[in-house]
Amino acid sequence: MKELEDIVKSYHAACRQGIKTALATVVHVEGSAYRQPGARMLVTETGMLTGAISGGCLEGDALRKAQLVMMQQRPMLVTYDTNDEDDAKLGVGLGCNGIIHILLEPVNAEDPGNPVAMLQEITSHRTPAVLVTLFTLRQRKAPQPGTCLVLTANGQLHHCITDAQLQNAITADAHQALQTRTSFTKTYVSTGNDYTTHTAYIPPAPQLLIAGAGNDVIPLVKMAALLGWHTTVIDGRPGYATTMRFPEATQVITAKPVQVLPQVQTDQYTVAVLMTHNYNYDLALLAQLLPLPLPYIGVLGPAKKLQRMLDELAENGICISPIQRERIHGPAGLDLGAETSEEIALSVISEIKSVLSAAAATSLREKTTAIHSREQQIIHQQQL
Repeated sequence: MKELEDIVKSYHAACRQGIKTALATVVHVEGSAYRQPGARMLVTETGMLTGAISGGCLEGDALRKAQLVMMQQRPMLVTYDTNDEDDAKLGVGLGCNGIIHILLEPVNAEDPGNPVAMLQEITSHRTPAVLVTLFTLRQRKAPQPGTCLVLTANGQLHHCITDAQLQNAITADAHQALQTRTSFTKTYVSTGNDYTTHTAYIPPAPQLLIAGAGNDVIPLVKMAALLGWHTTVIDGRPGYATTMRFPEATQVITAKPVQVLPQVQTDQYTVAVLMTHNYNYDLALLAQLLPLPLPYIGVLGPAKKLQRMLDELAENGICISPIQRERIHGPAGLDLGAETSEEIALSVISEIKSVLSAAAATSLREKTTAIHSREQQIIHQQQL
């Protein structure tokens, strides 16, 4: 989500200066690649890049081709193959043993349905969304429709598909992607051109609630902001919970535990960390958070502290279900040997990321399969 937010921000800055832009999207990958389908990058005619489509090896050549796209005002599908000697001559040097298909689209500021306008529709609401990019792999020289549809969880649908039959099929698949929270690639076979879509499920940015406004919270807020997470700092001490101390925070709240939840909107992408170093404050807020469907609640401190909190909640008649207990992580963080507040922040952020991604948080060298799932590389087919 942060990449999309940065692209929208950079696009508006370019528009204010009258600078032309183009959007580069990874639409399909065969084999290994640094970025997966759905990765995007905004390119300006002056050479400014926002976002990324690779580890830096494709950006230079993509910039040159994007400038051509801006001049011609016509989308272009570009393929980079590590086994292609011409790519080696260009100095691409992917080193990933993969084939990457990049769609380059000019962005017309006068068109209300341009690609970045569709990205903005996603970033302006804190709801899951589906973004569909339409292209044709079999006829690379044929017209490439590009970013064509946005479906949000609140039911808003925006599209620029002229073929009614194709639109109905793509819209139905977008609803399926939204319901199943999955992304996929699909080719729609017809008597005319065969079009392929990358249908991407895009969740909102994680929202991190941090109970505590001590000095050890500062690096946690900074790291979360760097990742594009929306952070809310909560504390009962007005001298600590200030925007001056936490300029990167999305929101700073000074309140008692019972006054916190009416001031925040939580959802299934909200996580929390209790680190006020005030036992009673953390305990009271934990009681408030337990009924919410938060995927992660971290409690800083030793395991004995958490067990004492759970025992007191039980004594007060608050029953904790196995599912609720599974969501509570204490001591919070991964075992990284952390000592300083910055290292502890890294440990906690890493654990939250692993939970949200349903990842094992083990060393990549221990994996016996590909780093990224190859499921998205499968191109399903549908006859229209």
